[in-house]
Amino acid sequence: MTDLPGGLPGGLDGGLDEPEELQPAEGSLRLVGDGDVYDVAAWEAATAAVLRKARRLGDDAPDSDVWAALSRTTLDGIDVAPIGQPSDLQGRTTSGRPARRGAWDVRTQVEVADAKAANEAVLQDLENGATSLALHLSEETEHDWATLLDGVLLDLAPVVLDRPSTEQVEAFADFLEGAEGALHPATNLSFDLQTIEMLPHRLREDGVTARDLFAPVARRGFQLGVRALVVDGTALHDEGASDAQELGWAIATGVAYLRLLADEGFSAEHGARLIEFRLAATDEQFPTIAKLRAARRLWARVLEASGATGEMALHAVTSRPMTSKQDPWVNMLRGTIAAFAAGVGGADAVTVVPFDERLGMPDAFGRRIARNTSSLLIEESHVAAVADPGGGSYAVEKLTDDLAVAGWAELGRIEAAGGALADEARSGVKERSRAVRAERDAQVADRSRPLTGVSEFPNLGEVLPEREDLPFRYARHYDWAFQDMRTEPASSPVFLATMGPIAAHTARATFATNLFAAGGVAVEAAGATPDVDAVTAAYAGQSVVCLAGTDAAYAAWGGDLVTALRAAGASYVVLAGKPGERTVTDVDDSCAVGVDALGFLGRIREELAR
Repeated sequence: MTDLPGGLPGGLDGGLDEPEELQPAEGSLRLVGDGDVYDVAAWEAATAAVLRKARRLGDDAPDSDVWAALSRTTLDGIDVAPIGQPSDLQGRTTSGRPARRGAWDVRTQVEVADAKAANEAVLQDLENGATSLALHLSEETEHDWATLLDGVLLDLAPVVLDRPSTEQVEAFADFLEGAEGALHPATNLSFDLQTIEMLPHRLREDGVTARDLFAPVARRGFQLGVRALVVDGTALHDEGASDAQELGWAIATGVAYLRLLADEGFSAEHGARLIEFRLAATDEQFPTIAKLRAARRLWARVLEASGATGEMALHAVTSRPMTSKQDPWVNMLRGTIAAFAAGVGGADAVTVVPFDERLGMPDAFGRRIARNTSSLLIEESHVAAVADPGGGSYAVEKLTDDLAVAGWAELGRIEAAGGALADEARSGVKERSRAVRAERDAQVADRSRPLTGVSEFPNLGEVLPEREDLPFRYARHYDWAFQDMRTEPASSPVFLATMGPIAAHTARATFATNLFAAGGVAVEAAGATPDVDAVTAAYAGQSVVCLAGTDAAYAAWGGDLVTALRAAGASYVVLAGKPGERTVTDVDDSCAVGVDALGFLGRIREELAR
């Protein structure tokens, strides 16, 4: 394989040509399809008026500030604007479009602890909309493959493995070699040298290493007419990596595999046909669409540099780190958005993780919802009817290009450190992903990255469904810190000293109640209260109290209320409001939008435990 050139796939340094008659005038926006052209200044003025009413833009701020107010920055430092413009594509390219035509492969995940029970689940999935299988095997037992795949038409339904051990790969290959009839070419022995070497796995007692098995497994796949290798970007995603880091890591691993295959006599073209890429799809819709489109562009550039042709085989799996154990029903919404984005982004196969996986072994209902998510998107919403639904969108094309550039830069860093299989490169990748993970954790902590049902709108009274134990699978979930507190709720509640009528205090009272609940802390509210005496009459000796009222109420009788509550036994007083706007000074803490929720809740729980 030749050295990779420094350019980007598909001529990223080139421009995007658009017929002159279709180009809008400079300084204008065009709504696609109706031929009307709108002045940018008019859009800014209309948008600014809305943001000022919502208090998201100052009265004296220029209208042009709406771009900054509505833009967000990804963990890769990429700015995502609220609306696309023709100017976004100047000097950019739109190569590397998805190759899939028609419906994607609905690949259901099946947990395998018992072969017979898993076979029942497999057949049920295939009879009800699934078109291929992703098997996650328990490492504690030896599996009866004949029982597990009894009744499965292997020429019609591809079968892949989810992060198997080397022994499981060999056993699967042995079974396929003895199977009667043809095998579907998308079947994959699923050997992933990178993941086996990077993530904790059992060491083989016979001394055979994963590196020793790479070439034999590749040859077995080639002889069987199926794929042999998986590049599992989800493994790094599950560690907390960003989209660009996952992209660069996956492409670098693919490059490393091509080099190993070349050493064994495989051409780049034949080697590429043995590889399937597995990437994570999250509920961040547009970054996911762009990431999958960018992945195709980057791999196309690698193949071009290798003198090969062909298309990337791309399997998207909805993100496990984004799922929550608390209020698991929200995972259905997360999975739906992620599956939609995966389909629009051009994934060849899509696996929707069952909404109840965080609770344990998914049941029949969880698996049904997972496979039906893709079926509904394909059959009823017709998402797969267009080959590249995001193509031509200024915003999607720009984001695709930005992610491709960032992913290629990460690939360059990995290559400079010796390639994806080098220890130095792996250490660098882990260090960079840890930095991203810390930044994400900080955003989750201050709720600028809200988690519905966890950090926002938590339900302390929910009863979680019970599930059987699940074979171990590591993922660093975004909600881990809140989950720790919810697992062990505070033993006593906070007294919510609501001031004035309900209409006056409800906004701050609701905010504080939800914030406390996110940390497993219940509240007992005073209700409608006209004065200090009414609040103290409802007080029942709780050690922590939180004042919730209007600024006017704070100024009028907030100080007297704090004095009365302290005299009645309160040891820690919190004010619902911004610290810089306190009109009540004798308080110990405050809470408002933007507070470090985890730090605040930690202090509250510590006080309650005294």
